[in-house]
Amino acid sequence: MVQIPKQQPVPGPAPAAPSPPPDSVPQGTPHSVPTSADVARLAGVSRATVSYVLNNTSAVRISEPTRRRVHAAAKELGYVPHAAARSLRAGHSRMVLMPTPQIAVGPLFSAFFNELQWALSRFDYTVVQYGSLGLTGEEAARAWAELRPVAVLAPDATALGARGVAVLKRSGAKAVFTLGPQRAEGAHALLMDQRLVGRAAAEHLLARGRRRIGVVVPEEPGLEVFSRPRLDGVRAAVRGVAAGEVTELPLAYTEDSAAHLTDRWSALGLDAVFAYNDDYAMLLTRALQDRGVAVPEDTAVVGADDLMLARLLRPRLSSVRIELPSGRGLAELVDRVVREPGGRPEVHDVLGASVVHRESS
Repeated sequence: MVQIPKQQPVPGPAPAAPSPPPDSVPQGTPHSVPTSADVARLAGVSRATVSYVLNNTSAVRISEPTRRRVHAAAKELGYVPHAAARSLRAGHSRMVLMPTPQIAVGPLFSAFFNELQWALSRFDYTVVQYGSLGLTGEEAARAWAELRPVAVLAPDATALGARGVAVLKRSGAKAVFTLGPQRAEGAHALLMDQRLVGRAAAEHLLARGRRRIGVVVPEEPGLEVFSRPRLDGVRAAVRGVAAGEVTELPLAYTEDSAAHLTDRWSALGLDAVFAYNDDYAMLLTRALQDRGVAVPEDTAVVGADDLMLARLLRPRLSSVRIELPSGRGLAELVDRVVREPGGRPEVHDVLGASVVHRESS
């Protein structure tokens, strides 16, 4: 049993310390949440000035020394503006909402989204990623609208739809963008036409003398929004070419699926394959080599995304390099639409494609 020692008697009562006046109580302690009034007192300005400075209000001119003094006071006190209150006053927030894609994106698009988020933050927007898997259309739009974002960058136009766009606009969103191969009525569109990727791969293979081209179409759900347009791009490039043929090749991202496909490779009579992307190209190349099919002598192989791993494969993999716009340029576009809402929906083609030729083709 633990014995708790008795408190030793104090020789005499100590005189009570005088209570500090309210204004001298240290702010930012666990018992005191700093307010804009505290910042105003410390900076020697009005609360309105604090609001103008911290909200970056451009309609009111504030001298640079005053701005620095307000920011220094806010930093010293640990004060941050109340986002909910600010949203209530303005009818919207400085939040740009980016719903997470319904399908996994590779390193190329992950880097693009990261750069875009960084660039938006430089324009004083707060970027929030929203996990909305399973939500589509109006249901998704209503969930997003609850946060009162000033802008939404939706990765899937088909899942949003015109009714979803209308819901977001009624909730106060000044800019609704879709990013992808399709548009949604009423939204600004950053089009990424995947047909260009397939066309670039096919034109490269045709220029190398290949005519019987297989096109991998992943069996994983969700990827058809990319794979079907890429297949269409190959078909468009081959159409009208003498002896040109296109064969659709369903393939799951497993070694067993690749082995089953290559088991019947000789019967397919293909002299080239566009394998959707570098991951599927590497999977298929390995299976072809295991079957004794020489790459590129028997079958040329082209991937897409131009990943570092493509250069490490042997033979080194030819790949379609996908060219995406700078995140800063898109952030400037979003900011302009937020500041100047009400215009007609804009459509911007933001994807380019070119083949990096290596040993596999």
